Amino acid sequence: MTPLILNAALKDYIWGGTKLREIYGRQGDSDRIAESWELSCHKDGMSVIADGEYKGRTLNEYLRDNPGSLGTNCKRFDTFPVLIKLIDAKDDLSIQVHPDDEYAERIEGEYGKTEMWYIVDCEDDAELIYGLKRKISRDEFADSLKNNTVTDIVNRVKVKKGDVFFIKSGTIHSIGKGILVAEIQQNSNTTYRVYDYGRKGKDGRPRELNIEKALDVTCLKPSQKQRIYPKLSLGGKYKGTSVQLIGDCEYFTTSEIKLCNSLYCRNVDEKSFCHFLVLEGKCMLDGTDTHMCLEKGTSLFIPASSGEISLKGNCSMLCTEIN
Repeated sequence: MTPLILNAALKDYIWGGTKLREIYGRQGDSDRIAESWELSCHKDGMSVIADGEYKGRTLNEYLRDNPGSLGTNCKRFDTFPVLIKLIDAKDDLSIQVHPDDEYAERIEGEYGKTEMWYIVDCEDDAELIYGLKRKISRDEFADSLKNNTVTDIVNRVKVKKGDVFFIKSGTIHSIGKGILVAEIQQNSNTTYRVYDYGRKGKDGRPRELNIEKALDVTCLKPSQKQRIYPKLSLGGKYKGTSVQLIGDCEYFTTSEIKLCNSLYCRNVDEKSFCHFLVLEGKCMLDGTDTHMCLEKGTSLFIPASSGEISLKGNCSMLCTEIN
């Protein structure tokens, strides 16, 4: 099967900046691009195929015609399981929380949202919000939302390039200004906003808060420490290549692949599709009847059962699949 280069759906939320245009060449109707949805079959913004037989059609349409491209590991999901974004936070995002599957399916009619952040780049002293400082009661949380003091109880974390944060559903969180993030998440757009710094939306009114729903779903104790996976440095013909698992859960598995003028080979079998998001540099991809250059910013969907592929070059990318 032929790999598909994808064009992203773009979002111009009020906190967004210009880095996705400047660094990755994303082009939208607005100078401000807050998010680019790099791999998406969500109704709120679908990836579009850039070339080939399906050029101009959505990835969702392609998968309807080629359901085997998802792989056998995706059969347990009712819809496409993941959504992958690039996020440029010129300003702080709202403090928010996402529900789990049970609550979201019952109340919102879609999956909940567990996600993972990979810090692509950040300004000096940039920080994000990850969970709470300490265990609190529901009443204390409710009071903090009512009195606009929630910023006093959240856990702030300084970040650097390459950091990874796993944000389980129910974890209160926010990306801080000056951070460029790759986000791998469940296929959901359900967000409960609890604090927004008094900002107003495009209509001139304060943006909606979702206090009651947030009270229902927020975990009221500090989040667990991030799991650190070992880095695998490959030898032999793969010298100069490193592969590190950075996120592994029931919804997705993501690895960071770095090539330093080197080679990486793998088999894309019948179990899962594979998605590459090239963050830096470029490489050549070779496979059965396939030879293409993957440059910085390339979003590539490789169908399940595509077989052996090889990457050769000098680049950094994220590889996501379903296990």
